[in-house]
Amino acid sequence: MEIDTSYYERCISTLEKAHSLLLKANVEEIDYEMYRSASIKEFEIILEQSGKLLRKVLKPYFHSSKEVDKLYFKDIFRQAVLRSIISAESCERWLEYRDNRNNTAHDYGVAFAEDIVVLLPQFIADAKELAAAINMQNHAAEK
Repeated sequence: MEIDTSYYERCISTLEKAHSLLLKANVEEIDYEMYRSASIKEFEIILEQSGKLLRKVLKPYFHSSKEVDKLYFKDIFRQAVLRSIISAESCERWLEYRDNRNNTAHDYGVAFAEDIVVLLPQFIADAKELAAAINMQNHAAEK
């Protein structure tokens, strides 16, 4: 089964664009807040989509789909490391992104947004790497 990453990759492109415009925007202008909000929204979408896509990648490695569906976010990424889909370092960063989001999710204020904005360059790189890993799994399944 081929896993479609087009929506995921589109979200990454949107985040890249929002982040680049955010860096150019004046902090005192409304544009800064718009680009920051767009960046946070895409960050959250990508974070959730990452877990969903990896869950699909892992299904062939388990004896039933139900077993994969029972996995928590952290377990999905740890299983991906065990299957050599992602690196241990990348896994740790994904878990940190999730923890950072969960620890500050109750506070969607400026502090939360600014904390996330600092993570974006590495997050974007990790998301691109994950998309490539998923696409490699697609090609491996075709053979």
